[in-house]
Amino acid sequence: MGEAAENWARLQRGRGIPAEILAKATRSPWHHDPAHFLPPDVPADTPSRRAALGLLGEGGSVIDVGCGGGDASLALVGAVTEVTGVDQQADMLEVFSTAATAKGLVTRTVEGRWPDVAEEAGTADVVVSHHVLHNVVDLPPFLLALGAAARRGVVVEMLGQHPMAWLDPLWERFHGLRRPRPATTDDALAVLAELGIAPTVERWERTAPPRQDPAVVTQRLCLPPEREPEVDAALDELVRPRVAATLSWVSPR
Repeated sequence: MGEAAENWARLQRGRGIPAEILAKATRSPWHHDPAHFLPPDVPADTPSRRAALGLLGEGGSVIDVGCGGGDASLALVGAVTEVTGVDQQADMLEVFSTAATAKGLVTRTVEGRWPDVAEEAGTADVVVSHHVLHNVVDLPPFLLALGAAARRGVVVEMLGQHPMAWLDPLWERFHGLRRPRPATTDDALAVLAELGIAPTVERWERTAPPRQDPAVVTQRLCLPPEREPEVDAALDELVRPRVAATLSWVSPR
């Protein structure tokens, strides 16, 4: 493992939840409610969408890694001919499959963690993966598997820093836990450079997200539901991140 990859892994391990805090949680802080991941009826015209459409050209197949409800791949309707959704949550794949089928797409789902299920997912013209890199500790195998699955190219979208880093003041406030600095887009780019991949990079500002649901944040913080009013009040002092980056590269085939 190269120096950049080791640095990424160290920073990502630093985002872990100490066992003594996790043991007190009444709900899993890692589970995502599929209801929060329904794709919009009209996709946002983002740099990530434009990069994927550019790779698809007149049309092609897509693998959506960490698909959630399908926001990344279903934004490509009109150019995508068939789509494979990969996700660890079976209930998330149900949302994805329903939404993709409703749009008339040939759809397949693969449940599991990437790159463990990369072979099952197979290959496609374009591979997209939005807001998943910050869930990965060992980044090189993940990135290499994205490239190996893509016949034309890869599009990755990520926030400028770990998406939960904005909650760091609340971890200190409620648990006395001081977090190390989060991994950033630049840290991911350093890992890509070690792998010999030089992506096109476009940094951009997302539309201001709505105020985070205090019930969800309470769950993320491993706090019981009765602490929600305190969390709700504390959220007024925080600002959610808006800077994102699109990393795209063409497959060397």
